[in-house]
Amino acid sequence: MDFRFTPEQERFREEIRRFLDEHVSAALRQEIATSAHTPGPLAKAFLRVLGAQGWLGIGWPKEYGGQGKSMIEQMIFYDELDLRDIHYGGLTITSLAMTLMKVASEAQKQAYLPRILRGELEICLGYTEPGAGSDLASLITRAEREGGEYVITGQKVFTTGAHYCSHIWLLARTDPDLPRHKGLSVFILPLESPGVTVRPLYTMGAIRTNEVFLDHVRVPASAMVGAPNSGFYTVAVALDFERIFMGKYARLRRNFDELLACCRDLRRDGRALLEDPVVQERLVNLHIAIERLRLLCFRSAWMVDQGKVPTAEASAQKVLASELEQRLTEEGMKILGSCGQLEYGSPHAPMEGRLVGAWLLAPMMRFGGGTNEIQRDIIAQRGLGLPRA
Repeated sequence: MDFRFTPEQERFREEIRRFLDEHVSAALRQEIATSAHTPGPLAKAFLRVLGAQGWLGIGWPKEYGGQGKSMIEQMIFYDELDLRDIHYGGLTITSLAMTLMKVASEAQKQAYLPRILRGELEICLGYTEPGAGSDLASLITRAEREGGEYVITGQKVFTTGAHYCSHIWLLARTDPDLPRHKGLSVFILPLESPGVTVRPLYTMGAIRTNEVFLDHVRVPASAMVGAPNSGFYTVAVALDFERIFMGKYARLRRNFDELLACCRDLRRDGRALLEDPVVQERLVNLHIAIERLRLLCFRSAWMVDQGKVPTAEASAQKVLASELEQRLTEEGMKILGSCGQLEYGSPHAPMEGRLVGAWLLAPMMRFGGGTNEIQRDIIAQRGLGLPRA
């Protein structure tokens, strides 16, 4: 068994690196550093540059305009972007486009996929409600059929990206008489539709998510993705793709490498931090965990290339990555001490202030794509065949 990348894959990585080195400007890097995870105008323009180069469709089938490369190569591409915090469309590219290919009508594929591929269209997720989070079947947003339209009324919360995306991937109840899981449908609707209100909801670190209110929003029946009342299945497909790419390791590897460099340079009590045996032990344990995550990431990608669905593996990957993010930032803060709390812009901030920013973001990662408690249930039932507890 050979865990090394092939020569072709290594050449592909070098090609991406050269492209990014040539095209990522200092102004774009500055915008990224101060954006609080909201893509600014330069980031959105660069997304279209990536689209024009065909990079966004690396792993897409050629029939949809992609390059038809493997999921391994797609993961390599995302790794290189993550190392630089480059915005590449997030879930629109990694989850929703792939789901559209599987369940959407031909008309919907033609309407959305080319625009996504060009970096012109981004879609946010409208799942969670004030009374429906892990138990999505409890949602009460309703979509009522009136002739050739649906009228949608309800509220979504923690709708990340609604302030810069053009559309929302919305789960709503279309048949209240069916069992809870079977009366749901997915719609794609423009966020500029009459009756849609987006309000900011700020989390730790001034990172913005949103509330979305829908007041008798009318959409054509053709806006429904998949068959009526099959929304729970559609969401399950999308979540499997989402978790594969939520659990990526590259940004963790970069933060670890920068922490390691800081420990070489910083001194405490007259000696380098790296000479402290306690610091060494913490760094070694983090390195082991990151390598474990890296192998799991590429195992999931390999399974997709083999036509398998890595449901339990993707859940394990998501749990490991999100909990490792928390662990890495907490250990980094302990190792660096008070200077680890300095934010971007401080002349003395180690890692350009990235450590404290990642620490503030880390708790959110345990909830996105389904809480880690739910992921452990999925691993137990689908991975180990255990009974529902």
